[in-house]
Amino acid sequence: MKKLISFVVALMMVCSMVPALSEKLVVSTEATFPPYEFVDGDDYAGIDIEIADAIAKKLGYEGIEVMDIAFDNVIPSVTEGKADMAMAGLTATADRMNNVYFSFPYATGIQVIIVKEDSPIKTVDDLFEANPVIGVQIATTGDIYAGWDFEDEGLGKVSRFNTGVDAVEALKNGKIDCVMIDSEPAKAFVAANEGLKILETAYAEEDYAIAIDKNNVELLGKVTAALQDLIADGTVQKIIDKYIPAN
Repeated sequence: MKKLISFVVALMMVCSMVPALSEKLVVSTEATFPPYEFVDGDDYAGIDIEIADAIAKKLGYEGIEVMDIAFDNVIPSVTEGKADMAMAGLTATADRMNNVYFSFPYATGIQVIIVKEDSPIKTVDDLFEANPVIGVQIATTGDIYAGWDFEDEGLGKVSRFNTGVDAVEALKNGKIDCVMIDSEPAKAFVAANEGLKILETAYAEEDYAIAIDKNNVELLGKVTAALQDLIADGTVQKIIDKYIPAN
């Protein structure tokens, strides 16, 4: 009996020396948005992916589990409890804030216009005279701006696509006149597709933040505190510089 007790005590001591593995933080995104999120071989990579992983580990999780879904399902994935948080180049718009809380910003995004190199649209101002068909990724801020400024005002039409890749393909095939999208993905798309260019003038500037369900205020506080620390110690900027080198 004494031997059995000794064995149990020894086993408990050994087990107590082995740290318990934490669960992973589930992060929803749409991984066709380089350099913020994209597929790299069998893995996910990008600014949002690395920042999310750094936040998770700082909070004691093993890391992150990436939920790669259509962009218009990213916010619902959080409100429906399928993901803990969303990072997908998200801007804290008024409509989105009706459904989720946002952290403070961690990166700045710029909306730009992609056209064919021989396009008669030479400047952003030309758009308002051209009655263009503007391609956007559905539910993005590009979709919102194009809807407000052109569709609602009768100054153009908006063609909505599931991904930025689809919108760029439509532009290449002459189905639309331009694409409104964030600057960094725009650079990647133009670099990968001959005959396209980005108009020099930006269309709009916005900030990216992390979305968390309104019923999960505790997680919002923890994530925001971790993000603040990672910004303060230079981790976030280091990650951004890795994917967007300074000129």
